[in-house]
Amino acid sequence: MYLSFFGLSEKPFAITPDPRYLYLSERHAEALAHLLYGINESGGFIQLTGEVGTGKTTVVRTLLSRVPHHADVAVILNPRVTPVEFLLTICEELGLPIEAADRDSVKQMVDALNRRLLSAHAEGRRIIVIVDEAQNLSAETLEQVRLLTNLETPTQKLLQIILIGQPELRDLLDRNDLRQLAQRITGRYHLRPLSREETQGYVRHRLRVAGATGEIFTPGALRELHRLSSGIPRVINVSCDRALLGAYTREARKVSAGLVRQAAGEVYGRRFLPVWLGWAAGVGLAAGIAALGVMGIRTWQHQSTALRAANPPPTAAGVPPRPAAGSTAAGTAPARPMLPPVPINSLLAANSANTSDAAAFRRLLSLWGTAMTDDRDPCGQAQKSGLACLEQRGSWAQVRALNRPAILTLTDDAGQKHRVVLSALDDKFATLVLSEHNQRVPIEEVSRDWFGDFTIVWKPKTSRTRELSVGMHGDEVRWLRRSLAALHGASSDPEHGDLYDEELAIAVQNFQREHRLNVDGIAGLQTQVVLDTALAEPGSPLLQTLPHS
Repeated sequence: MYLSFFGLSEKPFAITPDPRYLYLSERHAEALAHLLYGINESGGFIQLTGEVGTGKTTVVRTLLSRVPHHADVAVILNPRVTPVEFLLTICEELGLPIEAADRDSVKQMVDALNRRLLSAHAEGRRIIVIVDEAQNLSAETLEQVRLLTNLETPTQKLLQIILIGQPELRDLLDRNDLRQLAQRITGRYHLRPLSREETQGYVRHRLRVAGATGEIFTPGALRELHRLSSGIPRVINVSCDRALLGAYTREARKVSAGLVRQAAGEVYGRRFLPVWLGWAAGVGLAAGIAALGVMGIRTWQHQSTALRAANPPPTAAGVPPRPAAGSTAAGTAPARPMLPPVPINSLLAANSANTSDAAAFRRLLSLWGTAMTDDRDPCGQAQKSGLACLEQRGSWAQVRALNRPAILTLTDDAGQKHRVVLSALDDKFATLVLSEHNQRVPIEEVSRDWFGDFTIVWKPKTSRTRELSVGMHGDEVRWLRRSLAALHGASSDPEHGDLYDEELAIAVQNFQREHRLNVDGIAGLQTQVVLDTALAEPGSPLLQTLPHS
């Protein structure tokens, strides 16, 4: 969604372990070196552990891309298996033919594996077994793993096993009944989260691989990213992806610290405050304690003054007593407090009973003169009335281009989702339909809780809707051709009016360019909706700009 906006060729923060995106921090480089050592040298076990999301699987994928030509590798991704299933998986990974009658026999499979190991050793080849998520191995399966390392020649072990797992793997191998296995581990490495500098390098590296030519995250955003992710790559990826989407919906070319906090709130399901606010809270607490002390002193002074007033000392004749300190003859009227504007989250909380999906669709369909009687399938009900739903993820610019009332999906600070109808939009304010009234809210406020998800309703002019492209025929193509011609005050119904030819594709491109759509010459549903809106029939609802109240 945001790729072309930021000039990227692909999503830079996908959570799939793509070796191209491996950022070799000092920790990851050491981890990879340990694994490569395990492949090139003989000996029992190599153990790699790390917290969830620190990049263990990505390191393993990178290892597999660098496996020496003389090594054969069996990878076990699902270790929740019995000892028999574990052996069978290794044999299948190595391509060993196991007869159906022998698939339940540990001895037959171990014998077959031993023959393969001896044959590989004679050919100068290595056999490596990599077990991912090894903390899920049962004690019985781990014992079978240990027994496999007994397959050896007089001079060296024939099988190298690499165990990859979460920190619980270390606790598992510390058990007394597994001490024989633990004693055979020849290399251990624990992968730690990234430092602040490494986090910044990690983000910039992934953006460069994805095609970025400049800085997208501000320095403050990168600092916040490390603080809120604790340097865990998977959390960094998810937070960065959400932050880029948030910047795109606001049409901001830079990702700010505030957007990172908002994105992290989406990931963790709670609100994050700027770090300076924590310092301010500490200063405020100290100031509050000091203020309490001052108030105590003043209270004591006031009580002393009151006692003196109740028992005045003798005064000279004609000399009035001095007024109490700080008092005035006429007094001063207190200043009227300034009421703050209602924040978007307070607004959503006050109307939470009216921000369900059904309530939002009920209001949206009413703008089209359609009453909703079935809350379970609002789009199906709209279709019966000749309408169609279009669900999108985009920016304010796309909402403006479609120019139809929309249902926005907002997520408040508590992670609660709200569906609200947007009925009007100008440069500074969005008008939301809440309950029985409209509420004008600054766009900046709405953007805090909106990550681009919205739904509109429109009225197609043909019996079916589909994406249209060169070479297609049908009534939808004829409608497209006629509608584009009508925009310029002309009629168009040539002999092949239902054919999507190159001439029509050029006309579509010109229309897309004029309305700030993706210029590809393909009339997708978004292009069709914008075209239908441009020729809006009387009475159909559009986004209105209401006068200031």
